[in-house]
Amino acid sequence: MYPQDAEKLLADVDAFCQELRPTEELCYVEHRQNDAIAELAKKYDLLGMPIPVELGGRGADAVTYARALARIGREGTGARTFFSGHTSIGQYPILRYGNDAQKKRYLPASVRGEYILAFGLTEPDAGSNPLEMTSTYRREGNRFLLNGVKYLISNGGIAQAVVVLAYPEAATGPERRMSAFIVETAGETFETEDLPSKLGMFTANTAMFQMTDHPVPLENMLGEEGNGFRVAMGTLISGRLSVASGCLGVIEDCLVEAIHYCQTRTQHGKLIGKHQLVQEHLAAIEIARAASDAMIERAAHAKQRSDESPQDKDAAAEADLRVAQAKFFASNAAWEAADHAVQIFGGRGYSELYRVGRHLQDVRVCRIYEGTDEIMKLKIATALLGKDFAAFS
Repeated sequence: MYPQDAEKLLADVDAFCQELRPTEELCYVEHRQNDAIAELAKKYDLLGMPIPVELGGRGADAVTYARALARIGREGTGARTFFSGHTSIGQYPILRYGNDAQKKRYLPASVRGEYILAFGLTEPDAGSNPLEMTSTYRREGNRFLLNGVKYLISNGGIAQAVVVLAYPEAATGPERRMSAFIVETAGETFETEDLPSKLGMFTANTAMFQMTDHPVPLENMLGEEGNGFRVAMGTLISGRLSVASGCLGVIEDCLVEAIHYCQTRTQHGKLIGKHQLVQEHLAAIEIARAASDAMIERAAHAKQRSDESPQDKDAAAEADLRVAQAKFFASNAAWEAADHAVQIFGGRGYSELYRVGRHLQDVRVCRIYEGTDEIMKLKIATALLGKDFAAFS
């Protein structure tokens, strides 16, 4: 992406965020989904930031897209999660693994907002281990029929199409290999239920859905049959970088809010920013910001190299490692930074009326979705020791 194009995109993202903030804050305190996000993103042409220009997108490289998500993350993890679901794990697998017909059918339409996308991997009993999935498919004539339940799916209740992973119905043993599908959600055989009872992220849509002999055209298999695990793992690298980037935004916003509070709040006869122990909290947030920024920058460059050379296994392995490191570090750093900011705010911080309190509630999930802390640690250790030491081999 040319520098001037990147600057224009980031300027549009900033304008979007400024217009979004009042609505996002109101929806948060009212504990309701922010239905304005998609339309506002459409207004600023942000529904396909990394999608190539020839497919209707903005053509952002991985580094520019990460910076855009960091800016959106300042507005809240719920707002950023919408983009992660739609673009990072919705559009990305179609762009990376889809054929020309699939790309032309779904990507321009998703950039225009005609299709909101999601990614259907997690199930009620299959989280960190996708090999325990129970969703299945079978071929019947000129279509596949999919059955199963997907759980805790970002955008799951608002998506018009979902990338779904499932196993062949009759296969067992070594022949049981998952496949990926682009599944349109219209019809009575696809039922959704929103899941609003969350600790945070009230403005984002989180849902479960059930497929009951849900028909999918043969041409909507994504990639080759039996190649779904590769699709899922590649997509999760994209999703993890988006989470890390959003966490950087959380840290940045906590820092801005904490600095302002330190410079305006008086206790014990002086501004609280003059108290050394308060300065300690502020310094910790800044260290978290600087370190997260550096790790995400490195991870984004590694992912960009991998995207440009999709057959390069060494580039893919490096991207996987760098992104896992960034995701683990930034999500934990954001949690700690929000905690420091809440402490600076004192009683006011322990309230959804203040941004730092909302960040503390929201960002906890970032240590869980798109790969838990524990899974990230195992990935990092395996990269150091070699595949023979893989924990689940």
